Amino acid sequence: MKKLMIPFVFLLLLVVSACGNTNNNATNNNGDTSNEGNASSSETITYQAETGPIDVPANPQRVVVINSFVAGNVMALGTNIVGTDSWAMANPRYQEYLKDAVEVTDQDLEKIIELDPDLIIAASNANNLDKLADIAPTVAYTYGNVDYLTQHVEIGKLLNKEEEAQKWVDDFKTRAQEAGEEIRAKIGEDATVSVIENFDKELYVFGDNWGRGTEIIYQEMKLKMPERVKEEALEAGYHMLSFEVLPEFAGDYVVFSKNSEGDTSFQETETYKNIPAVKNGQVFEADAKEFYFNDPISLDFQLEFFKDSFLGN
Repeated sequence: MKKLMIPFVFLLLLVVSACGNTNNNATNNNGDTSNEGNASSSETITYQAETGPIDVPANPQRVVVINSFVAGNVMALGTNIVGTDSWAMANPRYQEYLKDAVEVTDQDLEKIIELDPDLIIAASNANNLDKLADIAPTVAYTYGNVDYLTQHVEIGKLLNKEEEAQKWVDDFKTRAQEAGEEIRAKIGEDATVSVIENFDKELYVFGDNWGRGTEIIYQEMKLKMPERVKEEALEAGYHMLSFEVLPEFAGDYVVFSKNSEGDTSFQETETYKNIPAVKNGQVFEADAKEFYFNDPISLDFQLEFFKDSFLGN
């Protein structure tokens, strides 16, 4: 397909997941297990990256993140980002954290040098990894190595804030699972939920691990996925479909991650209007730019969106 790929495919090439063994704690430069807190900018810790151990700042102050899926993890842990990619820059949820950041790509080496980063976070298939490593310690991740919550803990290790990251994970799981119990009690244990998104003239439905709130809905809240979605999207993560077959994939409830710049004319068709979820007012529309990712900033927003939508809180 020669047209511009959809955001989640683009992100698959640029995004991150944590690198592996969650038992590999970062250690400081005298060999002790890393502690959170007051490390000076000159101190380092050793982080177990995919490519092996790497010395990184114990308290990074100027981070460049060329990796949309972890930008929010870095922000949520209170670490300053001075440069990041266009997908992160476009997310309304990130704006307050990126007021002084500039947009960069893995090709903008001179621009990155000017930002004087002390840490760079990239994707494992990014361009110029060797050259980026000459600018600052560079840690690259491969998307899909670990689940979305372990990913946050792994970023916590990198930033010497593992305890803070784990605390958020534990609290989030509790909040999301409690909300799921309330929602299932209201809509019924057998009610199904679909998550769809439009881009350009195409439409997609998602499995349980591709952002857009799918991790919350299916993994934490234990809401049910329609059988057709299971068949086509659960293993792959997503599935492209024509507007005409959307009724086959629509659950009793539909979460619509909506790109307002894309083609939404299908919403005016009789096919769409006759979907039971549409007729029953059980389609919940969200801004796609706010729904792409699965970092703490995005997840907290998505959780509140689902509570408001399903429970009317």
